[in-house]
Amino acid sequence: MISHAEENYLKAIFKISEKEAKAASTNAIAAEMQTTAASVTDMLKRLAEKNLIDYEKYRGVQLTTEGSQVATALIRKHRLWEVFLVDKLGFSWDEVHDLAEQLEHVQGNNLIDRLDTFLGHPKFDPHGDPIPDAEGRWSFRQQVLLSTLKPGERAAVTGVDDHSPAFLQYLDQLGLTLGAGLELLERFPYDQSLRVRTPDGRELVLSEKVGQNLFVKIS
Repeated sequence: MISHAEENYLKAIFKISEKEAKAASTNAIAAEMQTTAASVTDMLKRLAEKNLIDYEKYRGVQLTTEGSQVATALIRKHRLWEVFLVDKLGFSWDEVHDLAEQLEHVQGNNLIDRLDTFLGHPKFDPHGDPIPDAEGRWSFRQQVLLSTLKPGERAAVTGVDDHSPAFLQYLDQLGLTLGAGLELLERFPYDQSLRVRTPDGRELVLSEKVGQNLFVKIS
């Protein structure tokens, strides 16, 4: 039996390894889980004993096949619940993360498969993140960070790298939600901020931080 805490660690290791394309360090896991390195080390020993991770001190952590399957299933449940909360219950995209964190631990593959069918088998969640299918297969699309665009290029918002409510609420205020179009007009050398124009003619100046946390697909 895998506890909720253990599931959360497996999901954190999966996300870190995916983002950094390497084994997850103890410090990175501690930062993701908002806990101490000592607590992480204790948990890693437990996960290793259950053959859910490969762990060698000072060499980072990698999920075993079984650990990866558990993490993928958890992420699938989390993101499907987010779709349900936004599309069917009317929650906004900045409200659903904590609720989905609770719902993702509900057991029962039949429930999740029915939820997936009810929702029409969505490929991406309300934040633009891919949702693995029941076999653990992922859907991917071509996207880049807004900060990499060249002046004159047009694109549409496809996702976010920062899932914090503050950032999502800020994007709402700017009208830069998923699907929103924009054109990069200028990059300011002084601070790498970006001047963009939306299809309705509005011009916005976005910070470098926004540019590095907003995914877009070039038109």
